[in-house]
Amino acid sequence: MSALPEAWRDFAALDTRLAPSGPTVRLDPRALLLVTLAFILTVVSFDRYAVAGLLPLLVFPVLMAAWADVDLRWVLRKVLLVAPFAVMVGLFNPWFDQRVLFELAGLPITGGWVSLLAIALRVILTVAAAVVLVASVGLPRLCHSMEQLRVPRPLTTQLLLLQRYAGVLGDEAARMRQAHALRAGPKQRLTLPVYASLVGHLLLRATARAQRIHQAMLARGFNGRLPIALTPPWRWQDSAFVLGCGAAFLLCRFAEPVPLLGQLLLRGLA
Repeated sequence: MSALPEAWRDFAALDTRLAPSGPTVRLDPRALLLVTLAFILTVVSFDRYAVAGLLPLLVFPVLMAAWADVDLRWVLRKVLLVAPFAVMVGLFNPWFDQRVLFELAGLPITGGWVSLLAIALRVILTVAAAVVLVASVGLPRLCHSMEQLRVPRPLTTQLLLLQRYAGVLGDEAARMRQAHALRAGPKQRLTLPVYASLVGHLLLRATARAQRIHQAMLARGFNGRLPIALTPPWRWQDSAFVLGCGAAFLLCRFAEPVPLLGQLLLRGLA
């Protein structure tokens, strides 16, 4: 439970520690959102064995992170948090899919290992793109852009409230963990019954805290929508960015530059 408060605080401090900067600030957030969605759809549209086809798409999150002045090491740490889930999804693929696709240095490579690698690449690409989007745009501007694209307002409002008050839940968990350490000693590990009790009390305290926060918001005139800065009008630069990225994604999806480059190299060597 000691890692839980830090995780909630890290999520709550996303906008304060990573203020939007770089050339992406001059772009419409809707353009960045549409490009990221197109990128994710391109990634998931590949075949389960298409590892070589996914490799050129690694350029997109790297370039976007550099363009938005986002630390790649920070993005990588966020990606590694969900990496175990990706491994669990395709963990049994090598046992179920034992069809040999090719040989590498005399070692047969089955379809299960290739599909496992493809799943890992998909997770890395999609999570990295989403993290870079939030870090470069900021969650308030992103939610406002989603609302302009006809995403239901209750969903965007709940997402903003979750991000803004995640630190409150983290502080509650930290106080409970400290209280347990003072009474039981810092070296005593949490047993399953104690852990379940702490989680239950955390839920009750978080619910009571949420009710007090909601009452305070109503007293200050909350009408179901959080105030967000207006988005600048759509410009031709935004259209050019969307069309250019869309063309690049289509090229990577249907032209498959890596296999094509490999065939050209083999022909040159022959």
